[in-house]
Amino acid sequence: MSLISEARKLLRENIREYGMFIALFVIMGVFAVTTDGLFTSSRNIVNLVNQTGYIAVLAVGMTLVIVIRHIDLSVGFLAGFLGAVAAIAMASWELPVYVVIPMVLGLGILAGLLTSSLVAELGIPAFVATLAGWLGYRGALQLSTRATGTIIIPNDAFNAIGNGFVPDIPDIGILPEMHKVTLLLGLLGIILYVSSENISRARLRNQGFEVLSTPMFILKLVFISALIGGIAWILAGYRGLSWTAVVVLIVVLLYDFITKRTVLGRHIYAVGGNPEAAELSGISVKRITHVVFASMGMLSALSGILYASRLRSATTTAGTLFELDAIAAAFVGGVSAAGGVGTVIGSLIGALVMISLTSGMNLMGIDISYQYIVRALVLAAAVIFDVATRRTGS
Repeated sequence: MSLISEARKLLRENIREYGMFIALFVIMGVFAVTTDGLFTSSRNIVNLVNQTGYIAVLAVGMTLVIVIRHIDLSVGFLAGFLGAVAAIAMASWELPVYVVIPMVLGLGILAGLLTSSLVAELGIPAFVATLAGWLGYRGALQLSTRATGTIIIPNDAFNAIGNGFVPDIPDIGILPEMHKVTLLLGLLGIILYVSSENISRARLRNQGFEVLSTPMFILKLVFISALIGGIAWILAGYRGLSWTAVVVLIVVLLYDFITKRTVLGRHIYAVGGNPEAAELSGISVKRITHVVFASMGMLSALSGILYASRLRSATTTAGTLFELDAIAAAFVGGVSAAGGVGTVIGSLIGALVMISLTSGMNLMGIDISYQYIVRALVLAAAVIFDVATRRTGS
């Protein structure tokens, strides 16, 4: 088989996975041309990554919720409310940041378990249960910010999560304009990626599975490595890697490992694929529901922390429409409305696609009303693509 034929076969068999990457490249390429390169400047890409943070974290959790055939509408105002709790804890209660963050994450887990109890134990549809949460957390946010309207967060360490950057090594005369720690992290990322791919390839071959031909495998390694290196180079051109990006990377890598390499991950996809068959095979659907919603609550809390930290304050409107952005990012990233299909990496790409659309259209000066229409069309296209690929058995 020729290299071109194999590439076509690979793309055809993995169109769901690769389609989102193609869409992101197309969108970024279009905006790079229409904004005369401003969209792909180091400063804008760094800002884009920081803007994506709190939505990407929510999209990761939302992907797992949709995979098990549920939905969570409460995550936006839960994030806003818990961000306000964090602000109050530091501004009024004068608690240190190392106490506040675990406390807020714990409250998020409890909120998720409350939702899962309604869904798994009482059989209430997730749409209704989380709609009640949407209303309740919105009211709680209003109550918590009623006295001042906006709660200023005085803690510099907390605010650095959303605004700070990884420190650089002292200038040694090499690439003085670049953030050298980010370049080194990019190089480390390439080394880890290549090592992981080689180990996975060897394991699959030993187990008798079909693997890519050597030329195609090398081409894949070169392409992804160049992508990682390119991103690191762009970020290094302006202040380097932000702490928000570090948090998002940790979340994505952790959840990607859980979903792909653990028994829990296999059980989550089994429940999403066929809950009845999963139950008959000994998997507790209720337990998986509790775990997934507790995870969603924790990630909502983390999203609230990232957002409040970025603004250096908690506001009465925090969390507005976050849930819709997260749902849209999950669907654009390849999660199936029928359940059982979707990846954590896909949710990150979906979040980048949606934020890139907003950022690019803002740079072009496009009216906000048209922006919503364009985003609606992209979301509709993602769902139509999902339906079409499922019908053809892809």
